[in-house]
Amino acid sequence: MSERVLMKGNEAFSEAAIRGGCRYYFGYPITPQNEIPEYMSRELPKRGGSFIQAESEICAINMAYGAAAAGGRVFITSSSPGIALMQEGLSFLASAEVPTVVLTVSRCGPGIGGIQPGQADYFQATRGGGNGDYKIPVFAPSGIQEGADLVYEAMELSDKWRNPFFIFTDGILGQMMEPVALPEPHPDVKPEDIRSLKPWALTGYGEDDKKRNTIISLRMQPDVLERHVHKLFEKYEKAEKELVRVESHGLEDAEVVIVAYGIVARIAKEAIDILAEQGVQAGLLRPISLWPFPYGEFKKITDKTKVVISAELSMGQLIQDVKLGVDGRFPVKLINRTGGMILSSVEIAERTKKILEEVGG
Repeated sequence: MSERVLMKGNEAFSEAAIRGGCRYYFGYPITPQNEIPEYMSRELPKRGGSFIQAESEICAINMAYGAAAAGGRVFITSSSPGIALMQEGLSFLASAEVPTVVLTVSRCGPGIGGIQPGQADYFQATRGGGNGDYKIPVFAPSGIQEGADLVYEAMELSDKWRNPFFIFTDGILGQMMEPVALPEPHPDVKPEDIRSLKPWALTGYGEDDKKRNTIISLRMQPDVLERHVHKLFEKYEKAEKELVRVESHGLEDAEVVIVAYGIVARIAKEAIDILAEQGVQAGLLRPISLWPFPYGEFKKITDKTKVVISAELSMGQLIQDVKLGVDGRFPVKLINRTGGMILSSVEIAERTKKILEEVGG
């Protein structure tokens, strides 16, 4: 790790991707992630990489498909409506098992919506809008340091798992500034080494090759496609055991447990401190991996808890996974804002106390 430097989130995520080995970036301007293509256009060529501003998000995801299929490490970013346009391509990448790291700096919607932060893309990220049976791991940082670390790590994990990886951030994390210790640069991969590191990649004929590699998504025979999908889901089943990330505090003695991710989790931590000063014991469960979701962590919630609350910037999307994790053991309630409005720590604390009164706490 280097010494800490003050950086805007979008720029820290960009630098982490470059240090993680990214040498190809394809993007299209959309607020609130515009600092990323700006940074990559300036810095990536200095490190021997290539930046291309695509004609659209649809073009960007398919350019990423091509570069990643040839063995390049690819990082692409967008925001909510742009990620929506990329969904078909993400399905292709998952089917073809082509590694790519995708970061969203989410805003509010639906439709064009506004440019303020939001979390109403939770379903978009965790369920996916592309066709067919596929899964994409999703990590949601709550700070710039964690975001940079996850981007850096995802560059390696994506290659290891031969799968797209998704980083879910929001407009606040993208635009705010914090001190960041950046990771050491990943060693450059020479073109001649790609064949040994990624034997599946499209590198053309070698001297000893009898045939060239192919990467496909089309499988016309139903039995062939079924076998392929089952193979993918064997990988996803393994990922569900190995990629779960979660942070939790005070679950054993909590009267109320607040579940939140991303920037809302940071706000919720302050709300928990406010509640403690008012004599209310609250715990926090923060999913870092949104898929695979940390359902097992909910087993640590004890019978002392009267209610579990999902705090989020949407009309209730995270709450669906919270209910699955709670599995009927406790009532589950929602504290939310949407449309670009942001929850405050005071608001979470006040609404939590009202909910406790309603459930008899």
